Amino acid sequence: MKNKHILSPIDNNNRIFFVVSGLVRGFIKDGNKEITTWISVGNEFVGAIQHPGAPPKPSIEYLQALSNSELVAIPYLLIDELYANYQETNIIWRKILELQYHAASERSMLARIPSAERRYEKFIELNSFDVSRVPLRCVATYLGMRLETLSRIRSKIVKQLV
Repeated sequence: MKNKHILSPIDNNNRIFFVVSGLVRGFIKDGNKEITTWISVGNEFVGAIQHPGAPPKPSIEYLQALSNSELVAIPYLLIDELYANYQETNIIWRKILELQYHAASERSMLARIPSAERRYEKFIELNSFDVSRVPLRCVATYLGMRLETLSRIRSKIVKQLV
């Protein structure tokens, strides 16, 4: 359901989610400001990172559906059981973690680009989905810029294309 919180600090962080379809974001709060930490357009695992092996505890990150989305919740206990009983689980999850690490590396690199305009251009380049599906306020906070700055950059790019 659109705008529904999938996970918040009042919830125990005891599962990971697979986004079958839809648009989901992760964000943290800094006072009254929401800062988007990642965006998923489906066909990937999402969740709030916690210390491996630590007992489940409340998440500091919110997960929110930005559109009608279909997710599958997978409890960490089930994942542990799969590891214990099926050795191929180690290979499968290693591949999944490689993909997640690569995505985290791209997000980290993106955050270090000093120019707001260049960060937006790199964001467009790295993402094959239709960015217009994501609310501008989410894109702006994800890229570490004010909404006005993002609007100005987008207007400039549109003028260059015409």
